[in-house]
Amino acid sequence: MSTNKPRDVQVYPIATDTRILRSRSWSRLRFEIEYALAKGTTANSYLIESEKTAIIDPPGETFTQIYLEALQQRFHVEELDYVILGHVNPNRAATLKALLEIAPQITFVCSNPGAKNLRGALENPDLQILVMRGEETLDLGNGHNLQFIPTPNPRYADQLCTYDPQTEILYTDKLFGAHVCGDQVFDEGWEVYNEDRRYYFDCLMAPHARQIETALDKLADFPVRMYANGHGPLVRYGLIDLTKAYREWSQQQTSADLTVALIYASAYGNTATLAQAIARGITKAGVAVESINCEFTEPEEIRAAVEKAGGFIMGSPTLGGHAPTPVQTALGIVLSTATNNKLAGVFGSFGWSGEAVDLIEGKLKDAGYRFGFDTIRVKFKPNDATLQLCEEAGTDFAQALRKARKVRSPSQPATSVEQAVGRIVGSLCVLTAKEGDRSSAMLASWVAQASFSPPGLTIAVAKERAVETLTHSGNKFVLNILKEGNHLGLMKHFLKPFGPGQDRFADVAAQEAENGSPILTDALAYLECSVQNRMESGDHWLVYATVESGKVLNQDGVTAVHHRKSATHY
Repeated sequence: MSTNKPRDVQVYPIATDTRILRSRSWSRLRFEIEYALAKGTTANSYLIESEKTAIIDPPGETFTQIYLEALQQRFHVEELDYVILGHVNPNRAATLKALLEIAPQITFVCSNPGAKNLRGALENPDLQILVMRGEETLDLGNGHNLQFIPTPNPRYADQLCTYDPQTEILYTDKLFGAHVCGDQVFDEGWEVYNEDRRYYFDCLMAPHARQIETALDKLADFPVRMYANGHGPLVRYGLIDLTKAYREWSQQQTSADLTVALIYASAYGNTATLAQAIARGITKAGVAVESINCEFTEPEEIRAAVEKAGGFIMGSPTLGGHAPTPVQTALGIVLSTATNNKLAGVFGSFGWSGEAVDLIEGKLKDAGYRFGFDTIRVKFKPNDATLQLCEEAGTDFAQALRKARKVRSPSQPATSVEQAVGRIVGSLCVLTAKEGDRSSAMLASWVAQASFSPPGLTIAVAKERAVETLTHSGNKFVLNILKEGNHLGLMKHFLKPFGPGQDRFADVAAQEAENGSPILTDALAYLECSVQNRMESGDHWLVYATVESGKVLNQDGVTAVHHRKSATHY
């Protein structure tokens, strides 16, 4: 997929009186963990033309001009009746203002929290707004009598789904999406999107699993033949399977025996982005997250989540030199509820100063809490390196929590099968990867050749490894094969624990490969690899990659191998 293509709008009829307008970005949109696979995305908007006309979910400001041009080529925008908003993003304000200039009679349709956000985003208290709480309908004529289902969660407290009984289309906003861009409008051959849809769920939905289950229950009552989502291909062919998967993935989170309460507020979206990255790091390590936006959460709900959780993390912006009132209230609840043997963490973003972060950190330290990672302070918008730091900090937090909770039992002698499996000979390698400002590495011995033509290999990557994020389909990495005799130094270096965001290559000799990843110059040989796909295998991902180039660096050396004592220990 070319990342040099200009942005465009793809228009396609999807049902009676209904068209999709896919605003396509072929490269990554912004610094957010959900876009980390860098496959581009589509901002899906919908046009229903009946006796009344309605637009659902216009795109953000980077598409405003080409989106309006596409609309005006197809119908009289000045006669537009309704704009329906699945959620209100300040980024959409420019497009909404432009539509209002053309059609000042527009009535906006959104949830109750959405109405408040909309008036703020457009800086206009006098907008014509229809608030949909779940019972109301909107008749566009010819059977398009729209129904509305509020499906809020902490990240999108105003989320609203829309159902059209005429076409049996459910407009799902953030639900059931994927950040991938292409020419395909529907999800024919939907299995190819499995990894993208799972990653999207893990980033956006997993921290809100309880609310996602509630949303699934609400949506189950509607006869649906298509999910018209906010991003990626429409869900038609894989609808049953994806719905089932969302249920299973959510239950994996809600049934977990170890939970982190992630409590935050966000003024401009930056703190929420940090929270999302931290949550991703926690969930990938097998610990559940209860995400709590304290601006929209009752005190009793915060108290219950903190009591249940094994640890808690608090995040806040700084406004006027202070933490917002909801954060201060939540901090009081935490201090009065959480025993100080619970693990704590603090993060936040700010424009000019970070007093709110210092306040929370100071109060928790004074109360005697232990911290699962160094406090994270981010000025203005986070970048890729910052999000990697946050994700790794979340993973460290989860691992510390599991270690503290772990019931120590006497080790059992390895069975004969485990001893036999542990004798499997495998080359000792270091996987290194770099993409943009993000880089990571891991020691690897679970490596095997998988194909001859093209030459390919499989490598097992634990889900909680920091480098896991850089081993998705399309990613590049270098496999450095270590040399017997000098491998112990490199082995020791890459086995040691690294802090969040710490440079793995600061103390080793390395040079850049053609694919951008580091080559360890003391290695026996190296292979430049490209990830083709991967399979979920218990607590690991089994990554299949093809070899694009490579070189033996020491012709006289011997491959270092690692004999494990059993199949249950490294």
